[in-house]
Amino acid sequence: MRAAYIERPGSAADIRHGELPAPRPGPTDVLVDVLATTVNPVDTFVRSGAFPTPLPLPFVVGRDLVGRVAAPGPGAAGFAVGDLVWCNSLGYDGRQGSAAEQAVVPTDRLYRLPDGVDPATAVTMLHPVATAYLALFVHGRLRPGETVVVAGGAGNVGAALVALAATAGARVVATASAWDAGYCRQLGAAEVLDYRDPELTERLRSACPDGIDLHLDTSGRNDLEAVVDLLALRGRIVLMAGRRARPVLPVGPLYTYDRSIVGFVISHATTAELAEAAGVVNRMLAAGRVAPREVVPMPLSAVAEAHRMIEQGELRGRRVVITP
Repeated sequence: MRAAYIERPGSAADIRHGELPAPRPGPTDVLVDVLATTVNPVDTFVRSGAFPTPLPLPFVVGRDLVGRVAAPGPGAAGFAVGDLVWCNSLGYDGRQGSAAEQAVVPTDRLYRLPDGVDPATAVTMLHPVATAYLALFVHGRLRPGETVVVAGGAGNVGAALVALAATAGARVVATASAWDAGYCRQLGAAEVLDYRDPELTERLRSACPDGIDLHLDTSGRNDLEAVVDLLALRGRIVLMAGRRARPVLPVGPLYTYDRSIVGFVISHATTAELAEAAGVVNRMLAAGRVAPREVVPMPLSAVAEAHRMIEQGELRGRRVVITP
């Protein structure tokens, strides 16, 4: 079986492409023939060792896949050979990844792809939409009618946040480049502010006169000193990026107005939370509500290059689709 793998945590250049023994499913696993996979920033964190997690070596990189069931285990009820399926939680916590011709997926992490949805389109949206759903509704406790600010609304996860929040009946204010303003409005943002504006904090204050109920920053800047003061009573901040950030925390206005800050990475989501998010992913895909702005097709042999491109910031909202 051809795969993209590492023999130890390291740089993108350490990713190898070659033959590995075909994986064998356990009783409650499903062997999947991979049709498409992709690369997310978190994949680079796992590969480099920045996100500590058990790695069986040699370790196949990657988290997301769309494929067809090749062989369900004897206890893998509900799946049959040929079913079109997807998973977005491989490649960490001891599980081998998705960048291979075949992958083993536990049944509680495997979902059917809706009829008529293109596998290449789907694989680019699995991680962003599931991440956005959990950030908004599980950790952010979003309710209809609330005001949501999405910093970085034109990025992969940011765009999913805007679309999901708007669909749920929230009023969405996004920050993005002026060039991306139309795209954010198309997704459902009521207002779009230029993130480069030196008066951005005051622009946000004017755009959210009753305060921000939920703030999500996909850029990793996390200017808590400015944002906490803009929150409404019981406003929430969900931290989604910025592993090395050390922002100033204004404690006084945080606790005197019942405001809160919570961190979130999808890697710690429970299987129940992932299944809940999967239902939303499928509904959004089936309705054509989410899609990548631009796809960069690459072969399995180019996974190392895809990791390098993400780390160097060369994709800028484009999504890689890798076909084994």
